[in-house]
Amino acid sequence: MRTLVIDCATEACSAALFDDSTLIEGTFNVLGRGHAERLVPMIAALPAQGRADRIAVAIGPGSFTGIRVGMAAAKALAFAWQADLVGYPTLDLVAAMARHEHGLEDLCVAMTGGHGEWFVQGFDRSGQTTQPLASLAPEAASAAVTAPDIAGTQAEALIELRGSGRAFAAYPDARAFALLPGHALTAHVAPLYGRAPDARLPGKA
Repeated sequence: MRTLVIDCATEACSAALFDDSTLIEGTFNVLGRGHAERLVPMIAALPAQGRADRIAVAIGPGSFTGIRVGMAAAKALAFAWQADLVGYPTLDLVAAMARHEHGLEDLCVAMTGGHGEWFVQGFDRSGQTTQPLASLAPEAASAAVTAPDIAGTQAEALIELRGSGRAFAAYPDARAFALLPGHALTAHVAPLYGRAPDARLPGKA
């Protein structure tokens, strides 16, 4: 089965094509902004323009705009190609990459969030959650996270603030999709924003 993987929920944007668990080709770039303009050309540059039997997309947490861009593209392609659609959490992929690349077992992922906060979540050696996803101010995150090893875009900042542990800087990368444990995939493809929305509907008078 061929799988097209789309990950643009953070400052990074990546797309990859797999044949079962074998990477055929993929592209990764740290953009900051401009995901909407870059994503489709990245997919089109893949073999067979990325056409696949299944599409996997990062559902967040991360950038509100990036999450929506990735999911909109994934849903449109899944509809056009009559392909299966699955989602996966961004922090789960970063944790899987850290376990594979650095031999980590119990670790925490710390990623850039909104309004100066960080997304933090703990994982064990099998990818199961040991500390639930939270969006915290840096000081609160450094106090809440006890795992000695931290991976992610804010790993170095958290270790510096806490004063102990090891940091492994990383962005999620679609080319590492095969490292994800099966339980991280979900057929319920909906945004995982990781924090409450800034705007709220007015209450009743």
